[in-house]
Amino acid sequence: MQKSDILFQKLGIGFHNLGTGIKIFGIDIAFYGMVIALGMVLGVLLAQWQAKRTGQNPETYLDFALYAIIISVIGARLYYVIFSWSDYKDNLLSVFDIRSGGLAIYGGVIAGALTGIIYCKAKKIHFGLLADTSIFGLLIGQIIGRWGNFFNREAFGMYYDGLLSMQINLKHVGGDYTRSLQSLTTQYAGKPEALKRILEIRDNTKWIGGTEYISVHPTFLYESVWNLCLLIFLIFYSKHKKFDGELVTIYLLGYGLGRFWIEGLRTDQLFLWGSPLAVSQLLSGALVVIAGLFLLIKRVRLKKS
Repeated sequence: MQKSDILFQKLGIGFHNLGTGIKIFGIDIAFYGMVIALGMVLGVLLAQWQAKRTGQNPETYLDFALYAIIISVIGARLYYVIFSWSDYKDNLLSVFDIRSGGLAIYGGVIAGALTGIIYCKAKKIHFGLLADTSIFGLLIGQIIGRWGNFFNREAFGMYYDGLLSMQINLKHVGGDYTRSLQSLTTQYAGKPEALKRILEIRDNTKWIGGTEYISVHPTFLYESVWNLCLLIFLIFYSKHKKFDGELVTIYLLGYGLGRFWIEGLRTDQLFLWGSPLAVSQLLSGALVVIAGLFLLIKRVRLKKS
């Protein structure tokens, strides 16, 4: 696996000779997969901790996780593939290769929610309670999982040279940006904003120590920190929640707000077929409106009762 530097030059931080994985007994193991797996394990443990904290049986959440994790990974991959079909249609086997990235969190959340609904009906558990508890595990998984994008040099933002700018070796950039260098006009036809961002990055590379770097927004870091703040808030607020389902609704509102902003910075957006509309940004906006209205209506009703 190739190694290169990732720098946060203006913060004086550098990760040198950083690879995308390790080799064990001749088998390449990607950091991306290791990070995702760590996030899943810690997610289950945190959900169990919250269950115990609220007087529930922690084993319920280990049992649920065995189904939800597998189905959520499938859902995350399907969501990504569906909205990036042009990248997979000529090589269908590549659909099953997730070691290099290509998981969309919204697909995982949707699949996980559907699994939860079915699980709750089978076990006769209130879905709102299960969702409120599981959301802690989902958030820690998102916080840690985003660092898989860091190791893959992908899911970054547009050109940026400010305090938090991240410099990545141009030769080792991953994701859609590398592919777009090979075929800019065809890949981004009909998506002028995305093309403009890619070209701006390409035209503003910088040389550091004889190596050419792109300088971009570290959107993986923004989302990880945003989710950490959301998790801390929910942990402290959970003792004061007014109804089952409130915590997951606050999550949808808070995550939607952050993701709407962060998605607007990214260069690798998934678009609705044949349109310049970013799928995740549209979904984030819808979540904010729906979750906000639901919380407002629920609070008004509780006040009246």
